[in-house]
Amino acid sequence: MTLTLRRFLVSFFLIVLGGAVYPALGQGSDVPKEWFLLDPEQNHVQGVSAERAYLELLKGRPSTPVTVAIIDSGIDIDHEDLKRIIWTNPKEIAGNGMDDDQNGYIDDIHGWNFIGGKGGEVIEDSYELTREYIRLKQKFGTVTEDKVPSKQRKEYESFKKIKDKFIRLQEENRSEYEYYLKLNKNLEASMDTLKSVLQTDHLSREAIDSLRSTSASVSFAKGFTKMMLRNAGDDADLEEIHKNLQEAVDHYRVIVEYGYNPDYDSRVLIGDDYSNPRERVYGNNNIKGPDPMHGTHVAGIIAADRSNAIGIKGIADNVRIMSLRAVPNGDERDKDIANAIRYAADNGAQIINMSFGKSISPQKEVVDEAVAYAQKKGVLIIHGSGNERQDNDKEGNYPNRKYLNGKEALGWLEVGATSSGSGKEFVADFSNYGKKTVDVFAPGVDIYSTVPNNGYEPKSGTSMAAPVVTGIAALVWSYYPGFTAEQIADIIKTSSRKFDGLKVKRPGGGESEFNELSVTGGLVNAYAALALAASRQSQSDNRLKK
Repeated sequence: MTLTLRRFLVSFFLIVLGGAVYPALGQGSDVPKEWFLLDPEQNHVQGVSAERAYLELLKGRPSTPVTVAIIDSGIDIDHEDLKRIIWTNPKEIAGNGMDDDQNGYIDDIHGWNFIGGKGGEVIEDSYELTREYIRLKQKFGTVTEDKVPSKQRKEYESFKKIKDKFIRLQEENRSEYEYYLKLNKNLEASMDTLKSVLQTDHLSREAIDSLRSTSASVSFAKGFTKMMLRNAGDDADLEEIHKNLQEAVDHYRVIVEYGYNPDYDSRVLIGDDYSNPRERVYGNNNIKGPDPMHGTHVAGIIAADRSNAIGIKGIADNVRIMSLRAVPNGDERDKDIANAIRYAADNGAQIINMSFGKSISPQKEVVDEAVAYAQKKGVLIIHGSGNERQDNDKEGNYPNRKYLNGKEALGWLEVGATSSGSGKEFVADFSNYGKKTVDVFAPGVDIYSTVPNNGYEPKSGTSMAAPVVTGIAALVWSYYPGFTAEQIADIIKTSSRKFDGLKVKRPGGGESEFNELSVTGGLVNAYAALALAASRQSQSDNRLKK
């Protein structure tokens, strides 16, 4: 067993969805829900000073709308805190079944869905490792090592490594699934037995302790539930334990049935020609999708309606959110991401938020082409660094700014995650990092935001840190629209707050100075970014006057 029950009960395992989200990790009851919007000096939390910026720098100032594309699982566009700020395609007539703007996508009113089709909607999908295993097995599965041509030797060696990793992870996750399934069934049976004997709907520790019985089944139920409570801690409740165990069962079931299942093929639902990575027109206009939890949370962080008196406040106050559904519960596909990036660029998005990632990118050239296309159109791309606790300088994490030809996308920001305090626990222990590959860090622990059906919840992950940066970028750009994507990226990096000499726990083990975990060694700050933008704008205006 790789996860202790105690660790599981604080929801420390990874939920696999587009680069991942952790449920709320808990930073203490004294930390405000909106902590990431607050100011370090005034509020004593390591937020981004957005509220201070509105009060001291932006009051009464005009702004221009910024279109932000969110490539994700879908967005609940009817949410009370999002519906006013959803992008609408001005060239498309809703519901007429026609491609009014002749871009190939019929009734793309608020964006497009690249993982849906006439056959249904993709919710779960396999991992890229599984798909590469399938592809290479078809090529080398029946070939003996001595028969591999020399020009295919490198690919064959890659196949052996992928095969070994696939089989290992498939077996490990199946074992975890079977373990949690058995544990959960035993707990359910034990709870049912005790509730029946005690004639109650709620099992307290006291009631269980006081129970006396010579029945073998009752004795087992009592012993099993007491063991579960003891392992879970003093504050644990059986109903909560049962809920968390069921989540674990569901989590590993998806991994086993879809993630590492070589017989599952999601593309039959979409109906595209998957062998053609440059095919552009497929999918449907269901940009909400069956499970828009992840994308809805991301959208709220960036731009939840600041003009109403309900819910939360997003970071940016003049944004239009474009929903591009391309991320399933599993690994996103390069073809879909490339097409989503192109769609965003072609339809006026100035910023693209990408809160997802994976360790293999077999069609990276297609994604590179799309990124380069977006860069030429002046789009800023912001991407979460990932939640594997790894050094991205050494390990693969895709998509990324570096093209296969060695060049890099300059209008790109890679983001790690931090918590509300500035001590050794400052860096989120799940966050990827990289002195050369991660640009900045941003709040990503217990970020309170919108969820479907007019709900609000805290979630953690670099999936949350990326939209914090996206919100700041949109905020700066809306008040200073004359800057380019590269200039906005530079403003955010340059204005990031530094923590000279701060020692932190490095994700994955050991300690490090915070400034060694990213290019800038900094934490983003909206107030500082706006102040720097104002200074640079003033300098530019003065040069023009001369």
